[in-house]
Amino acid sequence: MKKAFLFFSVFLFSFLLQAQTPNPLLKPFDTPFGVPPFEQIDNEHFLPAFEAGIRENKAEIEAIVSNPAPPDFENTIVAYDRSGEMLSRISPVFGGLRGANTNKRLQEIARETTPMLTEHYNDIRFNQGLFNRIKSVYDQRNSLNLNPEQLLLVEKIYDDFARNGAALPQEQRDELKELNQKMSMLSLKLGENLLAENNLYKLVIDNKADLAGLPEAVVSAAAEEAAKEGMNGKWVFNLSKPSWIPFLQFSERRDLREKLYTAYIQRGDNNNATDNKAPFIELIELRQKMAQLLGYKNFAEYFISDQMAETPENVYEFLYKVWEPSIQRAKKERDDQQAIIDKSGNNFKLASWDWWYYSEIVRKEKFDLNEDDIKPYFAIENVRKGAFLLATKLYGITFEKRTDIPVYHPEAEAFEVFDKDKSHLGILYIDPHPRASKRSGAWCGTYRNGSYNEKGEKIYPVVTMVMNFTRPVGEQPALLSWDETRTYFHEFGHALHNLFADGHYNRTSRSVPRDFVELPSQIMENWAGEPELLKEYAFHYLTGEVIPAKLVEKLNKAAMFNQGFENAEYLSAAILDMDWHTSAVTTSTDVNTFENATLSRIGLIDEIVPRYRTTNFGHIHSTGYAAGYYVYRWAGVLDADAFMAFKASGDLFNQELAEKFRKYILAGNAWYEGMDAYVKFRGAEPSIEPFLIRSGLK
Repeated sequence: MKKAFLFFSVFLFSFLLQAQTPNPLLKPFDTPFGVPPFEQIDNEHFLPAFEAGIRENKAEIEAIVSNPAPPDFENTIVAYDRSGEMLSRISPVFGGLRGANTNKRLQEIARETTPMLTEHYNDIRFNQGLFNRIKSVYDQRNSLNLNPEQLLLVEKIYDDFARNGAALPQEQRDELKELNQKMSMLSLKLGENLLAENNLYKLVIDNKADLAGLPEAVVSAAAEEAAKEGMNGKWVFNLSKPSWIPFLQFSERRDLREKLYTAYIQRGDNNNATDNKAPFIELIELRQKMAQLLGYKNFAEYFISDQMAETPENVYEFLYKVWEPSIQRAKKERDDQQAIIDKSGNNFKLASWDWWYYSEIVRKEKFDLNEDDIKPYFAIENVRKGAFLLATKLYGITFEKRTDIPVYHPEAEAFEVFDKDKSHLGILYIDPHPRASKRSGAWCGTYRNGSYNEKGEKIYPVVTMVMNFTRPVGEQPALLSWDETRTYFHEFGHALHNLFADGHYNRTSRSVPRDFVELPSQIMENWAGEPELLKEYAFHYLTGEVIPAKLVEKLNKAAMFNQGFENAEYLSAAILDMDWHTSAVTTSTDVNTFENATLSRIGLIDEIVPRYRTTNFGHIHSTGYAAGYYVYRWAGVLDADAFMAFKASGDLFNQELAEKFRKYILAGNAWYEGMDAYVKFRGAEPSIEPFLIRSGLK
């Protein structure tokens, strides 16, 4: 009885406190640069804020529809583009926290708000009065004296409605509404399951002899992880990349490598409460139905129809063109590793959990290079400085750390970004390390997109980079692997795209095809290993010595090392994605049988597992990269060709070229799109040759 009374008292106090606390999400943020006031936001603020945002947005839409004046660009297109300001303020904060610092309550709120928001956006998307007004402006767009951005805005908004079924008969619109509701909830469930699976498995080691082969820094990190789990004197390895990859690279215990890697690739396929097979099949079925209702043969045809690739056939042709040399090279890499196994007198066949270990041995033999040689020069602070310095050299922009800007977690840092004329350009958050409350992977997003208000005043972007990189160990700073270093530059490229985007309207501020969006990120990776930049940021964390020229030479000679594996594991996942979204899937389709059939058809060797298996393929569990995982290699052709322009100019930091890249690729998305933008920058369409050469495939 006492416990029940105490619980009720705490609940009542919390409720009363919440009722007396103003909801900071209901009004523009009164913070430096209008960033989210994270320290003021409580989980319980989100639901009432979303409800208020929906009410406000409904009233805005009704005002557009009921306007007695004939539809025109301002009273319909611009009014629609400006609508939903409150939701546009709340949703990125909620989504950002759910990705980078979630908790059970946020997940509960997501399950409540997802169907509510889906229903709201369905009501807008299928509002016939609104669509008729938009279509009226669209039909007369060429006679309205619109500038190119305004014309693109009209076309984008019309396509948003038309491609999502606004022109369909009522019965089919109702069916689409139901499909959208179900798909949004399934995507949410798949994501939550994967986060749970990432946190589920831990390899606990209590015998020091079982750590044989592991570098001291890896052992120390595992000891710190064990201590956090209350297991002092033990060592814990988990399914975050900074934990499992070094274990597979260096551990001499083959049986333990197998355990850890198997746990990683089996995520979502464990026949438990968080198994992803059934919800994934249901999601694919629904996507298939949606695409067919909209007049497409399958979801891939629907998605790719407004991408640079245009058709699934073009995507397959491209993927297979890269697949053949990749798998041939991977077989040679496999044979090199098997030769080492045989030479050492071991009587076993190379397996997928052996690849990292033996490829590390091959790299050391061929190039006299291993991760322990490299890492001391890539302390995370140095890598950040290197990325910032590159942006300064190319674009003249600078960065200043701000401690007065609210952050959502102590590990996140905030930086003010200044343009080359020293004017404010935006805010950049950087959140580098893994934790249980953060989903896996690395990504870049925004808490506010850059745009202009109705008075023509600039709205500056608030950008966030979220990663899962190696943590500091004791007094030693976080030392990044070369792959992590490249990923840092990659996500920073996305950040620059968000900071430079200069559209005057919300819809056109950063309007690019999905298979173009990785160009701004991937091109930055090219500079990371160039000697001219390395000497400016790669300093030994203890001695301050700049990375030796001989080590740089080794690093660049090894750049094409293991490219067969890297391309094969990526391409097999991309082809698997395409197969799922071009096939007739039914409830009886078995996920693993389907997956194995794809991998058998393309000839993936047993020693390589796709970068993502179906049940842990987060990119395609939500719609962002569904039927679109191919885009990284597609954009690879663009970024290799674009970087060649800088190399050919004789000046890696050619500011004239950088200005063109900023204008056409990064900032001018409201004026130029896809291949048109690329040709404006480069003067011609890209050649595939630089990509094949850089990948060691030609």
